[in-house]
Amino acid sequence: MKKFYIALLGGTVVLIGVAMLVLPGPGTLVIAGGLAILATEFIWARRALRKAKGAVAKVRRKSGGLSFFMRRRRQSPPPIQ
Repeated sequence: MKKFYIALLGGTVVLIGVAMLVLPGPGTLVIAGGLAILATEFIWARRALRKAKGAVAKVRRKSGGLSFFMRRRRQSPPPIQ
């Protein structure tokens, strides 16, 4: 019975995320959250979540987004005392 409720909740969250892809809202984050819920019980969802995390990491490495934040942190002014 637990597997059914997790499937229902996770599937609903994924569907809401898919709807948010065309409606205003953070669709990809909600889809990832739904996959995380489903991954607690289903191996296929665990694999899909792992692949999505890998794709995000690959895009982040190629875009240099992390280095932008690191440079920004080093260039921030000292705190006022």
